[in-house]
Amino acid sequence: MGMPVNEEALNIIFRDARTHVGWLDKPVTDEMLRNIYDLAKLGPTSANTMPMRIAFVKSAAAKERLKPALMPGNVEKTMAAPVCAIIAHDSKFYEHIPRLFPPMPSMKDAFTQPGKEQFAATHALRNGTLQGAYVIIAIRALGLDAGPMSGFDNAKVDAEFFPDGRWKSNFLVNIGYGDAGKLRPRLERLPFDEACKIL
Repeated sequence: MGMPVNEEALNIIFRDARTHVGWLDKPVTDEMLRNIYDLAKLGPTSANTMPMRIAFVKSAAAKERLKPALMPGNVEKTMAAPVCAIIAHDSKFYEHIPRLFPPMPSMKDAFTQPGKEQFAATHALRNGTLQGAYVIIAIRALGLDAGPMSGFDNAKVDAEFFPDGRWKSNFLVNIGYGDAGKLRPRLERLPFDEACKIL
């Protein structure tokens, strides 16, 4: 710990990494998906609550179930991607707190008392989103490409894939080997002085 990663790793994860919209015809194995999760789960969440859940949409039949929920501009690239991960969160994540945060198992009560529903929902969304970012980093670190997106109908996805209402979809990430020939030039990023303050 304490040693920075090398320049090649920084290039792979950040500098040269892109949001891909086109995909090569190369499979992504179930083992790769497990490896992605096993890296991403190590990132920090508040009190180790780990609310993120993932449905890896991989089969042709599962993709057809997802298709009606996609905005028109996201259909082709999602159907072509080897896998589309539905990044979701567990609305009852707090049930796992006694196991995941043994130093203070009673923290579960902070989310289950009457009137705390919005507090729990905000916690789940915030930390689930944070974990979703770790998934994108893990995908890139393992030599794959990611195409995260939010152009879809959450209610349709939840009704189709999470009908019991416990898991809530957040965003999607297409996973595979990107077709660099379909990339557009990288868009501008805000510079430090516009986006940051040192106080």
